[in-house]
Amino acid sequence: QKVVLMDPSEDPDDVLRANRSREKTFVFDMVFDHRATQEEVYVSTTKSLIGGVISGYNATIFAYGPTGTGKTYTMLGTDREPGIYIRTLDDLFKALEANAEEMDYTVSMSYLEIYNEVIRDLLNPSSGFLDLREDSRGSIQIAGITEASTTNAQEIMQLLTKGNKQRTQEPTAANKTSSRSHAVLQVTVTQKSRRKEIGREMRIGKLFMVDLAGSERAAQTQNRGKRMKEGAHINRSLLALGNCINALSEKGGSRAQFVNFRDSKLTRLLKDSLGGNSRTVMIAHISPASTSFEESRMTLIYAYRAKNIKTRV
Repeated sequence: QKVVLMDPSEDPDDVLRANRSREKTFVFDMVFDHRATQEEVYVSTTKSLIGGVISGYNATIFAYGPTGTGKTYTMLGTDREPGIYIRTLDDLFKALEANAEEMDYTVSMSYLEIYNEVIRDLLNPSSGFLDLREDSRGSIQIAGITEASTTNAQEIMQLLTKGNKQRTQEPTAANKTSSRSHAVLQVTVTQKSRRKEIGREMRIGKLFMVDLAGSERAAQTQNRGKRMKEGAHINRSLLALGNCINALSEKGGSRAQFVNFRDSKLTRLLKDSLGGNSRTVMIAHISPASTSFEESRMTLIYAYRAKNIKTRV
């Protein structure tokens, strides 16, 4: 459960800085090294959330980290090693079918990206930029998003692979197919009881799976011009997410913190899943390379803070 981050620039013979080591230790619920399989990561992070979604809680899974550390691989995976999206949905459908005698269920999903602070529908890219609206109950809706209803995970896999081809990817110096946008897969499970005498009980559970864009430093990715602007937008929305996480994790403190969800589209969309009726997992990715020491350090600090959030259901 421990990550020890060693400073690559430390010189063992440097007497002056002998006591000022930048070595840091972080403790998490679970730590994986390079030998971990997709299955292991899935079972120890996400599998336990599925029961919650079926009983009407929301669940959110984030993949966070610098550019090129494998977020899209963890979430989407390859055909031979499918990622968290597919494994979660597979298990979700199995669990729903096991319960099908008592409950009628519908599963609808939408897949979108947030690129330069505008929302694009990945299942129907021609629909242009979409707006976030708040409905009368105060939950955030996306006007005009395509919702695909489906009954098995294979169909979803095809939709996801199709949607992923529409994602904004650009080569940077750090990564040949760097994702330049946050991809959000939203799955809504609605269940109605088949027994009439209980009354119209409806359970709605939402599952958000978010493949964030890589946090990046322009020096590392050697971005100029348009790429640089994109990077600024990416970092701005990650900063907004960080601010919300900070404010939420300090909420138990002496002064009441204001949580500014309206800073970016990403945080507005995820408002319910950060605070409130939700269980959240953050999978932080770091690179073992010594050149990305700074990025790894920032990522670990960020994820470590997220660990302190206590949500009030």
